[in-house]
Order: sequence, then C-alpha cells, then structure tokens
Amino acid sequence: MTRAALASDDSADTEARGLLYDLVSIPSPTGEEREAAERLAAFFEANDREVWIDDVGNVRAPADDSLLLTSHIDTVPGEIPVRVEDTDDVSEYEADGPVLWGRGSVDATGPLAAMAVAAVRTGVSFAGVVGEEVDSRGAHHLVETRDAPDAVINGEPSGWDGVTLGYRGILSGTYVATSESGHTSRPEPNAIQHGLGWWNRVEDRFEHDPYEPTFEQVTAKPIAVDGGTSEDGLSVEATLDVQLRVPPRLSVADVRERADAELDAGHVNWHDSVPPVMVSPRSEAARAFRVAIRNAGGDPRLLRKTGTSDMNLFAPWDVPMATYGPGDSDRDHAPDERLPLAELDRATAILEEVATRL
Repeated sequence: MTRAALASDDSADTEARGLLYDLVSIPSPTGEEREAAERLAAFFEANDREVWIDDVGNVRAPADDSLLLTSHIDTVPGEIPVRVEDTDDVSEYEADGPVLWGRGSVDATGPLAAMAVAAVRTGVSFAGVVGEEVDSRGAHHLVETRDAPDAVINGEPSGWDGVTLGYRGILSGTYVATSESGHTSRPEPNAIQHGLGWWNRVEDRFEHDPYEPTFEQVTAKPIAVDGGTSEDGLSVEATLDVQLRVPPRLSVADVRERADAELDAGHVNWHDSVPPVMVSPRSEAARAFRVAIRNAGGDPRLLRKTGTSDMNLFAPWDVPMATYGPGDSDRDHAPDERLPLAELDRATAILEEVATRL
C-alpha cells in the first residue's frame, strides 16, 4: 500500500497518517535527525505556525503554553522496510485495518506525529527533541533554554488507552582499576578480579524479592568489560561499564553511595545520572487522560515503566505531566516494529481532547 492509499475509510485521520508515513520513511538514528526535523518543521510551516530548528537540532513550535506536547525525533538504528499492510488479525489489534511497518513507527515517531497534528489543531506548544535514545541532549537543551509550560505531555508509546505516570532513573559509570603484573600463580587478586568482585557485591547488595515489581527494584547491569596486561607489561588493567536503574523510592545519590560502599580497590567514574519520576494519578494531566480515554470508549490504564525517558528530565519544571502515545512498547527497537493506523487516529484525537482540557 502506498502513502496515497493510507486512508482506508472516511473516518481515517489522513493528516496524521501521512505525516507518520513521511517521517518513518526518513532514517533518523540518533545523530542523524536533521532530515526528519526539516520534514517536521515543514509540517508546521504549512500550517502557518512559527517554527525553527534550534542549536542542537530540536524542532521548536511555541504557541499556547498551557500545554507543551513533546516527543523525540531520533530512533535506534536498524532498517525495517517501510510498508503499509492490511490486517484482519483482531486478536492482536483493536480492529482490522492498515498497519504501518518501519523503524520508529512505535518508538517514538508514532507519538511524535500524533502530537504534531494535535498541536496544530489545538494551538498548543510543540517540541520535537533529538538524542533521546543516547543522552537526551535535546530535552536537556529544552529545559535549559525555555520557561516551564503550564503542563507537559511527553511522547512515548503507551497504547491509545494507556498513560504512563512513572519511570525509573538511571546511574551509569565506569569502574577502573590497576594492579601490578605478576605470575598468575600468585594468590593476590589482580585488577580484573577486583572489578568482578566489586560488581558481584553490588549485585548482591541490590538483590531483590522475586515477587517485588521490577519498577520497585534497583536493577544492575554490566554493559562492557575490558581488561588485561598493559602495553608495557608492568600492570594489569580493568574497566567495567555499568548501569543501575533507580526506582522512585530511592534517589540516585542513595544508589551511588551503596555501590561505592562495596569498593575495596579501584574507583568508579560516575558520568550519567537521571533521577526517577513518579507523578500522582490525581494530577490534572492524569485526570484529563482518564476522561478522554473513557470518552473514546476505553478503560484507562495507568502505567509505570522500568526504563527512563525524557519525562524524567522535565520533572524540575514541577508542572502537571504524563507520557502518552500510540503503539505497543513491547515493539520498541524490535525487528517487527509496526503501528496499527487506527490506533494512531485514536491517540491523535485523545491528545486533542487532553489539550483542550488542560
């Protein structure tokens, strides 16, 4: 099915579907968002909205700051041929109809397109940000260079009938140790053993009850390990890149202190930290979504995610906020990433109603 055939019935949101098709058709892995950003800016220009691309590559379309709709432009790498296919698999989708395949259709170009269309139709502010999949440099720049809006909705897949109210934080670091080289028969531990021993103790420190929800746990993951004899042959070196996910019941500082307490050699260069976030289900934003989803015939689902998103970075604004967008988050970064277009239509309509309520 071609772009021109996206409207399968008179009720289809051809504007949202067309924009999504165009954006998914433009590869936009982190660091290569410029072409997609230009297409997004052109959409706002065509609708007589003020828009520009800022110094880091964000698309900025300020307007009524009673609400800021924002989602990320970048995707993870991986080519999925862009196509639209009809399906009657009602066991998997809410209804039969066309499904758009392509990298980013779920994470998070679907939410991005829905928000852009809703922002144009309701006159609220919009920002498409870059770098979310790596360092969130776009969201950092946004927070640093603009005043807080009255409310903010972040775009990530939650399903049309779901709204995300919480994310865990993250603490990333690199363990570094050096020891004197010597014969492997010697009993003294070398730098590699020190590093592995430290990490084993960290994992034991954060051992959790298997019945405890993952959202409430600290999960510790090694990302990369490197070590061996130095080039001059005089020492053994070890590095270990690690990440710890931080639940809202703890602070990043708490987790860092506990991990540092397990050191008996070497040191950790902590280089990235994002606090966890959890907002009240009774906030204005959460209430607006519950009403809009019920009005559309859905049963609202209030979600907590085990990862981290740009919503964590917007928390210092201290305004009502939530995260929302079409798509099944189980297909984030997946080789079968795809979005039912009827879900895009519903999510766009719900965002419009939420914007009018906020």
